[in-house]
Amino acid sequence: MVNDKESLFSLDGQNLRFTFILVCSLFFLWAVCNGMIDTMDKHFQKELGLSLSQSAWVQFAHYLGYFLMSIPAGWLATKLGYKRGIIMGLTIVAIGGFWFIPATHINALVHEGSVTPTTAFVGFLAGVCVIATGLTFLETIANPYTTVLGPLRYAAARINVAQSCNGAGWIIGPPIGGLFFYGKDAAGHSTGSQTLYIPYVTVAIASLLIATVFYFANVPDIKMEDDYHLDDAAPGVSHSIWSHPHFVLAVAAQFFYVAAQAGIFSFFINYMTKEVPPLPSSWASVGFLHSALEQSQAGILSLSDSGAANLASLAFGCFWLGRVSGSILLRKHSAHKLLGLYGVLNVGITLLVFLKLGWVSVACVFLSYFFMSIMFPTIFALGIYGLGARAKKASAFIVMAIMGGATLPKLMGLVADHYDMSRGFIVPMFCFLFVAYYGFNWSKFSKVESLQGIKVTGH
Repeated sequence: MVNDKESLFSLDGQNLRFTFILVCSLFFLWAVCNGMIDTMDKHFQKELGLSLSQSAWVQFAHYLGYFLMSIPAGWLATKLGYKRGIIMGLTIVAIGGFWFIPATHINALVHEGSVTPTTAFVGFLAGVCVIATGLTFLETIANPYTTVLGPLRYAAARINVAQSCNGAGWIIGPPIGGLFFYGKDAAGHSTGSQTLYIPYVTVAIASLLIATVFYFANVPDIKMEDDYHLDDAAPGVSHSIWSHPHFVLAVAAQFFYVAAQAGIFSFFINYMTKEVPPLPSSWASVGFLHSALEQSQAGILSLSDSGAANLASLAFGCFWLGRVSGSILLRKHSAHKLLGLYGVLNVGITLLVFLKLGWVSVACVFLSYFFMSIMFPTIFALGIYGLGARAKKASAFIVMAIMGGATLPKLMGLVADHYDMSRGFIVPMFCFLFVAYYGFNWSKFSKVESLQGIKVTGH
């Protein structure tokens, strides 16, 4: 049995395990929201006749919320502390979730001819953006908070354990989205636009319940170690977080990572319905596969939208397994080296998808989820290393880098519109190349041999 000194969750004699579990619920919540977002693109492509690049406005609205709120969230987190900042974030998520009720009503007016489809689309995007602003508070606060809820040498392992709960949420999100976004009535007509609000109202209610628990819970405001002595630097010595290349390049690495993640996640259904080789005709007679398959006029059997949405759970299962195994590996191996290795592997994997090698490329799409798993939390932990009280401010900029998910997926969609979905994977390939560069060179940027308790050697 591990004693307190070796525990992931003990600090100065305090057992912070319950606090950590409570914070993990936030990771699960925002992953469910993100998982549903990634199944929404195909819904609007069909409902409104949008192209791949046009449907990427869903991701744009989502990540725009992060971009707009990340700096205010970092500032408020510093002023309010971890606890009150989390409660504020949960309240905003609830407001955004409840907005989907009037947004659904606006959409119903489209069929009456009272409003245009574009107006209805914007109404849904507004809800997506508001929820994202609330999630920004949670991510800006929860990610750095996990790194201080125990010994520093386990910071990367701890944030990856929390992100394993995030991975579980990603698994649940797509089938929930598929159930409500791609549902059909007895006549075979889509009911997605009428039921889309249901999961978001559920998220709103859950957010308010979690906020109530946080209000009564013990959530200590722990200060991160100031390894670079930013708070007591001599006159003339820079106090700025921007003077530290390991942080600056973490912002860039996070931008490119989230760009790659958002592109692959949001176009997963498109890939599975268009790029998977023809399925055996015998599968059409299998009862439980009936709703997951569709047959073209030429007799070619392929995955349906709802089937691909459910299959996304398998992909996120790979993502979750990567998080769980990654949190174990990070207790024994240097975080930056593992990040670099996973980055290189994903460069090769996305290249194989680009080359359209049939089932090999399909398998590689799932493998990309596995090797993406540790990237976001590990970049986060490496980026805020040693920044002390300024870690909250630094985390705000790293969260702002999530804006990469609003921009480059549109480029991926444009490539896919011009060529096909497989060729679109050239965009995340270059993104992973930068992540690998950051990982392998982090030690040089930070002047630290390893995240695992090694002291700063120079500045």
